[in-house]
Amino acid sequence: MSETTPAITQATLVKKAAPKSDYKPADVSPQRRVQRSFAVRLWSVRHSRLLEWFYARFSDMFLLLHPLWKGIGYGRVEGPIKFVEKRVKGFMFDCRMCGQCILSSTGMSCPMNCPKQLRNGPCGGVRANGNCEVEPDMPCVWVKAWEGSRNMVHGDKILDVQKPVDQSLRETSAWLRVTAQAAAARETARNAPNTGAPA
Repeated sequence: MSETTPAITQATLVKKAAPKSDYKPADVSPQRRVQRSFAVRLWSVRHSRLLEWFYARFSDMFLLLHPLWKGIGYGRVEGPIKFVEKRVKGFMFDCRMCGQCILSSTGMSCPMNCPKQLRNGPCGGVRANGNCEVEPDMPCVWVKAWEGSRNMVHGDKILDVQKPVDQSLRETSAWLRVTAQAAAARETARNAPNTGAPA
């Protein structure tokens, strides 16, 4: 019987390539650096319920500001809002600014961090340890999405089928787009005739 060789990770390659010496820096390893690079992203998944609660209040506040955004012009406010959104979501979720944010449906784990950019679940190559097949040191985005969704009140949204990414919306503000859509839906509901039968 042939033995299977263990997967060689980036951390192992870095360690082998490092020059040999007696000096060993304290508390530094390639593996620890890799783990630190995902630390905030993983924190966000672990605290998905808190972030879901916060996002619901934040989106309500943004919707209240719709008359202001509309008065100034959505096109004019896009620049400064996008600047803030990119930094906040970039820090918290490694956001790629696809313009079609579905974090509230994916356990606060951004599917755009998947090297294959899969929007509807993992590929067939998730490793036994839950890491990505393409980037062996990275936890699979969809494994983490499932874990995060199990903590959320509306966690079953992860079962919704997502549309493919519309590349024309890349580098646009998802916050403003969602707000404008919610405001339009509210106006439609308000102007719709009451079709209910009288009691």
